[in-house]
Amino acid sequence: MTPLPAFHDDLDASLTELWRLLGEGARKAGSGFHTPALATVDADGRPQVRTVVLRAADRETGTLRFHCDRRSRKADEIAATGFAALHAYDRDTKIQIRVSGQARLHTDDALADAAWAGAMAMSRVCYGTVPAPGAGIAAGDAYTLPEAEEAVALGRANFCAVQVRAEALEFLYLDRRGHRRAGFSCDGAGWTGRWLVP
Repeated sequence: MTPLPAFHDDLDASLTELWRLLGEGARKAGSGFHTPALATVDADGRPQVRTVVLRAADRETGTLRFHCDRRSRKADEIAATGFAALHAYDRDTKIQIRVSGQARLHTDDALADAAWAGAMAMSRVCYGTVPAPGAGIAAGDAYTLPEAEEAVALGRANFCAVQVRAEALEFLYLDRRGHRRAGFSCDGAGWTGRWLVP
């Protein structure tokens, strides 16, 4: 039988594993944590969920970053509330991670410029879509994408880097020998953890 992981009964090790997995998710497309679900609340107070691509996870600052189109509904919802939540589950490791905290749009600053500079050409093209994401269209193909060269100019104005400063984290590990669930909160000075009933 496979031995239980070192984090099974260790809160600090669980927190370390959580951030390790998020960091790996930002770097590796094949990771179960590469494409978490993003939850926001719309203008009517209704929850909205969609998939995003995790671009960065930094334990030192307690932040995660993904990108979106500043014309999108998710950008509007983040701008209106200043909060967001992320959720990911990896079936191979049987680990679920939940993150919630303050979210901020970066459109015309150094963080956005660096994120845009690091974006692949095929990603930049998406930000030049006409009309804006989510707009109603007459047919499935009734939108246009710029050529890769045009995207640098056309897409940058619509590009937005979103940074979530985590305030609460949850780590759930499933194992028939005993599930483990841990919750962590940030008080500004560091993370405080406690075990939760799975």
